Amino acid sequence: MTGLVFVIQLRPPTVIGQFHTLFFGSVRMFFLGVLGFAVYGNEALHFSCDPDRRELNLYCYNQFRPITPQVFWALQLVTVLVPGAVFHLYAACKNIDQEEILERPVYTVFYIISVLLRIILEVIAFWLQSHLFGFQVHALYMCDASALEKAFNVTKCMVPEHFEKTIFLSAMYTFTVITILLCVAEIFEILCRRLGYLNNQ
Repeated sequence: MTGLVFVIQLRPPTVIGQFHTLFFGSVRMFFLGVLGFAVYGNEALHFSCDPDRRELNLYCYNQFRPITPQVFWALQLVTVLVPGAVFHLYAACKNIDQEEILERPVYTVFYIISVLLRIILEVIAFWLQSHLFGFQVHALYMCDASALEKAFNVTKCMVPEHFEKTIFLSAMYTFTVITILLCVAEIFEILCRRLGYLNNQ
């Protein structure tokens, strides 16, 4: 129980890290949880093809969205949290406070590795997002439904609120880029403070 309390109380050792936690924890999650549901919540229900048949709509929607954006971004957030959570759990087990992270080289290295892993995971997520969703949502989607029924061949499907989705997609890319920049800035802050600590010795 004491270790759990220590994990909750332990904050990132840098100012940028604390801002990143605030940005990550509040703005990004609020944006995804509230606005993401508003934009993507009923997408499957309003996705319609020509002819408007239920099985065709479902087949083409699954082709259009191999994974729903909300699920992808939720997995991204959880995955990016893992390196920091592992480090904080390690710090709790060792009873390491904020100052020790910067004062002892081994803890500094472990913390920098956790930040680097966050950067790598964000870059991978950015790449996957670009391949899964692209950078723009078009009003029409051409669906190859020949596997469902040869008479369908290639059919046109209407994507609801495509402009809103494009804006939301751009915002999620922006959040990813901001997070990467904050992580890079945090590494520089750690190195500068570490050099300052060594010079004062």
